[in-house]
Amino acid sequence: MQAFSWFNQLGTKMSVAEHTSIDLLLDADDFASPAQGRSSVRASKESPSFYWVGKRVFDITVCILLLPLLALLALVLLVINPIWNPGTLFFTQRRMGRHCVPFTIFKFRTMTAAPEVARGPEDPVEADRITPLGQFMRKTRIDEIPQILNVLRGEMSIIGPRPDMYEHAVRFLETVPLYHCRHQVRPGITGFAQVTTGYAEGSAVTAEKARKDRIYIRTACTRMDAIILVRTVRIICASAGR
Repeated sequence: MQAFSWFNQLGTKMSVAEHTSIDLLLDADDFASPAQGRSSVRASKESPSFYWVGKRVFDITVCILLLPLLALLALVLLVINPIWNPGTLFFTQRRMGRHCVPFTIFKFRTMTAAPEVARGPEDPVEADRITPLGQFMRKTRIDEIPQILNVLRGEMSIIGPRPDMYEHAVRFLETVPLYHCRHQVRPGITGFAQVTTGYAEGSAVTAEKARKDRIYIRTACTRMDAIILVRTVRIICASAGR
């Protein structure tokens, strides 16, 4: 009983620390200088250059270790796709990456094929095209796993601003204030805006997402990355993806 009580107290302390860090970030002055932002919410004094180098090493190491999982999932999907998700195994799309440079993102396909994607930047996701198996993959984020290939190619990071469809991003550059700032770093498979705002549709939500991405870039540190990873795992376990 004492052990159970100790673990329960530890879990409560970790949860409080996590929410405190998130609240500090969200309360931070969005237009403060990078130095001011870091000094107010950084939990450690790690060197920014050391952090970004370490982050890249972590990305490469983790993604190499995940390659067998990617191969296994691809093999399983090749077998069951013809039944519950007919069509090609992968879905590729042009997204806007670091420095606004376009790149091709890889995902497991979750929708029925369409001759041309007509969805505009203000339109909701085409839910009627999502297959039954695709719905499961989206909720558990399994469809995102092929993006480890983008990470290994240097186009993405495990944690960072989620990349928007290139044509939509071009529009947001014109309509969303300071949207370009989120492209200072590699886009991520998951990110601060992703776990606190969720799926973004339209300019209004995208503006909030861009604000949180700027906060993350300005205050990025190992502790925040750990919190984002924990929240991502919780979303996966709760099948709360979209």
